[in-house]
Amino acid sequence: MAAGSESKLQLVHRHIRAFPDFPKKGILFRDICPILKDAAALTAVIDLFEEHVRNNHQQVDLIVGLDARGFLFGPLLAQRLGIGFVLIRKKGKLPGATVSVSYDLEYGKAEAEVQEDAVAAGQKVLLIDDLLATGGTLYAACELMKKLQAEVLGCMVVIELKELNGIDKLKTHNVFSLVQY
Repeated sequence: MAAGSESKLQLVHRHIRAFPDFPKKGILFRDICPILKDAAALTAVIDLFEEHVRNNHQQVDLIVGLDARGFLFGPLLAQRLGIGFVLIRKKGKLPGATVSVSYDLEYGKAEAEVQEDAVAAGQKVLLIDDLLATGGTLYAACELMKKLQAEVLGCMVVIELKELNGIDKLKTHNVFSLVQY
């Protein structure tokens, strides 16, 4: 990794706060809000994602962001790359005809959806979110893209919580994380 990239990673890392026992006892919450309020840190995140995409994916048609924090980084990256951005939302939040997929959470089930005309068959997509924890949401998003016959090139996250082994659910996909805990 280039020296500039290393210093950008350090900047990003310094702007992630930890909150013990949030949202419940025993959870160490990783907060990205300091990244968002610091122009240099936010620029560093997008620079690092852009560098990864340009070095590893020759053709990308769309960036696909997961509800809701993927919406913070995805449009900025898509704009840099000169490509479009697509939303994956929680069920019931998108107008028009949608395609959905159900997935398991630690405490129940959830559904994610995308507008059925958001991605054309064969389009090459990269998924983006702020965090990879157990992998359920990103896996569901990949399955949703498969339903639309898109080619999932990989997934990108700001933070990966390695002890939760979310990468195991995504083993058939390339996952790029900026910071690992």
